[in-house]
Amino acid sequence: MPRLLIVSAHFPPVNAPDMQRVRMSLPHFVDAGWEVVVLTVDDRQPQAPVEPDLLQTVPPAVRIVRAHAWSRHWTRWFGLNNLGLRTLPFLFLTGRRLLRETAFDLVYFSTTQFILLPLGRAWRSEFGVPYVIDLQDPWLNDYYRQPGAPRPPGGWKYHFAHASARLLEGWTLSRAAHVISVSESYLATLQQRYRWFGPGSGSVLTFGAPDVDFTLARKKFRTDPGMLPVGGNLRIAYAGRLGPDMVPALEVLFAALARLRDRAGRFELYFYGTSYAPAGEGVATTTQLAERHGLSDLVHEQPARIGYIDSLRIMLETDLALLLGSADASYSPSKVYPTLLAGKPIIAVAPANTVLTTLIRELGGAALVTFPPTGSAHAEAVDRLAGLLGDFAESRGEFPATPANLDLVKSRYTAAAVAIGQLEIFNAIITRQKPDRFSRSVADYWPDTPDA
Repeated sequence: MPRLLIVSAHFPPVNAPDMQRVRMSLPHFVDAGWEVVVLTVDDRQPQAPVEPDLLQTVPPAVRIVRAHAWSRHWTRWFGLNNLGLRTLPFLFLTGRRLLRETAFDLVYFSTTQFILLPLGRAWRSEFGVPYVIDLQDPWLNDYYRQPGAPRPPGGWKYHFAHASARLLEGWTLSRAAHVISVSESYLATLQQRYRWFGPGSGSVLTFGAPDVDFTLARKKFRTDPGMLPVGGNLRIAYAGRLGPDMVPALEVLFAALARLRDRAGRFELYFYGTSYAPAGEGVATTTQLAERHGLSDLVHEQPARIGYIDSLRIMLETDLALLLGSADASYSPSKVYPTLLAGKPIIAVAPANTVLTTLIRELGGAALVTFPPTGSAHAEAVDRLAGLLGDFAESRGEFPATPANLDLVKSRYTAAAVAIGQLEIFNAIITRQKPDRFSRSVADYWPDTPDA
């Protein structure tokens, strides 16, 4: 029986986006005969919401080990809230203990707490266990350094994260047995950045559709009070992150609604969980934009995070589901798959030539409105979207969209399909066990970029 140690800083009952891939894969790992231990963090003051329902999806056979973390009650005085930094020494020592006690075949890092990823190389040096890195987001991200990009959030914390990424990314990935990425562009960037990162160094595995989670969501949908208000207006709902990179798509949407103001009053727009801030601390993204377009009475936003199952319930309740693309062309939106499975009419608004537009064209299931990724002249997109929304308001639910290719979703993009892809990579690494492929000087670990 192969043994797998998974490092995921967040884990149920805490609900955070970066642990969903691991959580949904666990039943399939166990069914395939793997012995799995999840190393996570015992965070007594999580910034993400606590969602006990998610514990029902974790197989009893999975052993969960929780490492200590410094309390935010103390670290906040130093401006330190990052979970990875608060747990780094404790998780390192707990991982060492586990690797001494058990002969693991592989360590799998699936977390966006990037400061934890170098532990893979440290443990490999001591115990010889190969490790795989799962890049759900780019570690070293130059999005905010591109011309026209918004000011990076976080002040000195952003600059610290960027500097540490430049310092540690190459050093860590150069010894990884494999890199899994949710986006082809992430791997292409690594190939451009590092001469030693070849086509065989990584594989693309998208996020999986939460097919099993919908069982819980549909049960709560039938038995619990609704998430969305009930009234005469058509409801457009969106649940998830709404960062500055999505504001251009939001601008097109609001401009289209303002264009048909006489009929826009038939719509109510609801945005949930738009920031990663705890309840009471998030800043609404839509307020000023809605005021500028005269839509303040129609737009409602709750920035605080909501539960994952609740986000699925919103997709089941809404009259029209909304997908928003990112100005970051490589951004891979995980909400595409659950939105398609909810079976509601969908409108997708996105810059052209992004991951979202590619997925919608491949999978269907949504009316897609695109606009040029640069510049502010989006009149054609606004006109088209206004026409689609006006027709939707008149027909009360009929929407001109290509039917979703659910067979393709189920064969390639379900949690089971993604888990099979992960296991194929894991098995190949364990079977191969090749000697170290890399023999590089320290200078080779740094990016070959102009500002490196």
